[in-house]
Order: sequence, then C-alpha cells, then structure tokens
Amino acid sequence: MSENKCCCSGQKTTKRSDEDRRKLINRLSRIEGQIRGIKRMVESDAYCPDILNQCAAAISALNGFSKDLVGAHIRGCVAHDLREGDDSVLDELITTLQKLMR
Repeated sequence: MSENKCCCSGQKTTKRSDEDRRKLINRLSRIEGQIRGIKRMVESDAYCPDILNQCAAAISALNGFSKDLVGAHIRGCVAHDLREGDDSVLDELITTLQKLMR
C-alpha cells in the first residue's frame, strides 16, 4: 500500500495498487456471499445451530480481512508517516486497534 493522501475535503485516503484493491474487494465479496447465505438459511427456517456455525465462519472471515488490512496499514501508511516524522499516526493506530478489540 502506498502513502496516505489528503483530498480536498481533508479526509485521508490510501492509495492501493489495482491488485491490492482487487484482492480486498474479492475477499469482501466472498464474505458478502456468506452473509447472503445466512440470510437464505433464516428465510428457509434452517436449524439454529447450522445458522450459528455459518455466522461464526463469516465472523472469522471478516476478522481475517481486518487483520490483513491492519497489517497492510502498519507496513504502509503508519511506517511512511513515522519515517516522515508524524508520530500522531500512532494515536490513530491505537484508537483503531482498540475498536477492533472490542
């Protein structure tokens, strides 16, 4: 992942390669498919433990996505900002990690 860029509105963005973006979107699409499958299970009155097992799988997939994204963020954006002397990125990272660990 590349460095943070600020757009005109002042919001940070992350420049990703086309391949990185494609991988992230594909992974999210698979998770989205899992969620749609769970919805179909509920609509068809599937057995509760079967639905819960699929929920656990979807949660695990989303957690894996988050872990990979955090790793890429640390290796890319955080490392870049630290090299540039911007220590404020650490506070942002800590806040983000605290939210993920709830």
